Amino acid sequence: METFVRMFSQYQIPAHIACMFCHMCGMLYKQEVTMRGGAQLVVKKQEPAFDELSLDEKIAKLQEVFEDDSEFHVRHVKKGDLTLTFACITSLVSMAKINDFLIPTLMRLPAEEIDTYVHNLQTIEATTYDDAINQILAGSVMICVGDDHFYTVYLKEDTARDITEPNAEQVVHGSHEGFVEDLQTNVRLVRNRVRSRHLKVEHIEIGTETKTKVAIVYMKDLVNEDILAELKRRMNYIETDMVVTTNYLEEFIEDSPFSIFPQMISTERPDKVEANLLDGKIALLSDGGPNSLIMPVTFFSFFQSPDDYNSRWMTASFIRMLRFVSFLIAIILPALYIAVVSFHFEVLPDELVMPLKLSVSTVPYPPIMEALLMELTIELIREAGIRLPSPISQTIGIVGGLVIGDAVVQAGLVSNVMIIVVAITAIASYIIPSNEFSASIRLLRFPIMLLAAMFGFIGIIFGLIIMLMQLCKQESFGVAYFYPIAPFKWNGLKDAFIRVPLWLMKRRPLDAKPKKRFRFRQTRGWDIDGKS
Repeated sequence: METFVRMFSQYQIPAHIACMFCHMCGMLYKQEVTMRGGAQLVVKKQEPAFDELSLDEKIAKLQEVFEDDSEFHVRHVKKGDLTLTFACITSLVSMAKINDFLIPTLMRLPAEEIDTYVHNLQTIEATTYDDAINQILAGSVMICVGDDHFYTVYLKEDTARDITEPNAEQVVHGSHEGFVEDLQTNVRLVRNRVRSRHLKVEHIEIGTETKTKVAIVYMKDLVNEDILAELKRRMNYIETDMVVTTNYLEEFIEDSPFSIFPQMISTERPDKVEANLLDGKIALLSDGGPNSLIMPVTFFSFFQSPDDYNSRWMTASFIRMLRFVSFLIAIILPALYIAVVSFHFEVLPDELVMPLKLSVSTVPYPPIMEALLMELTIELIREAGIRLPSPISQTIGIVGGLVIGDAVVQAGLVSNVMIIVVAITAIASYIIPSNEFSASIRLLRFPIMLLAAMFGFIGIIFGLIIMLMQLCKQESFGVAYFYPIAPFKWNGLKDAFIRVPLWLMKRRPLDAKPKKRFRFRQTRGWDIDGKS
């Protein structure tokens, strides 16, 4: 600002032009103009900084901000000639720690040692107005020692729940820990598993109103710098007043927001985050939610479960292939039923033609309406089961599966075969380990059902081709979504459709473009030495 003032005075620029220039540049400040041998612009002194205000002025400013907040509390404590002032929001800080520990400790100390003691606590000196407000809203107590220093001590009330296994991601073998709603606890869970100096955690704050803390977690020696830089660039563009969990961030930073397939993995399992970090991927954690986002990912990442790596490879491979079969069943089985009943009775064996014809002969509407009715009924039962308490939700499942299913068949509204098809489809869609991908499958079957109702088998093939084109085209942070099929990489197939023995998976997959390719060189050298 002073540079502009000297320039205006040096070149005899008229005062009104100087004022217009400053206004256009956004430099709004009080000013007065005096004429002494020419135009000269004099800028009045700005308001003093927060740390330059007196104690009464600081408290008055804070009370002005929190004037309608009955939980904002200011307390003055006298110790001889010294006044200690405490300011906080009572619901955010631990009042027991303040009343039973902090204040009694300060009162026992000599007056000349109090400032040093407070400074040695985990304090941040508030030098600006916004810093003071943000620290109070984050769960800190403001402590003023006399009129000289204003500190913030973090004494947030500990309200984090116990660490338990996520209900939506239960496993038979492996860890039973899960993330909670506290960011520091979640970061600690990751650090307890990855005890490496290369593990880096960067904190940022998003949300003008919520000011949610978000942690970017990655392995410095493995992560691809271009992918990390791209993630940070996208997050820098986020301007919103509210971020509740990491799932809010997903729609802001994903490559294809209109794609039906998720482009990041959402998980509550620390062991899953650990495994992906050691493959060179990045994890996002946030305060207020137990979910973690992992990126970049591929189509095959959603079929992998921690159970796969805690079981023998043959069992894991069988379950993995079963998931892919379930994926196809969940997408095309209702469409196949519609196509066969509407267009292609000839593909059925002669022994099945008459039973199927008798089953559908009493249904008063086309197969597409029958399938849509039952699919929507299943979705209603599922949604009701999620919202209701556990004992009631189990009752809803039994009532929906048995009573309603039997009643609609007896009434002739739905065929017996349709009930079987819908039941198998529902079971198959829930085998996928990822809830987001399972929801995508349930949505994807509806357009394929419509294509089957209009064009039969040709419509189903057409729909699958469109889906395959989308999978080949889509990317996740610059990584091919359908890797290792498109582009084809033989090494990536070791952990795609099957899971080969761990000692054969020496190289990391290329989907995250890690800096280091090899996980290990040789783990069964003892077998070679024993045979030589």
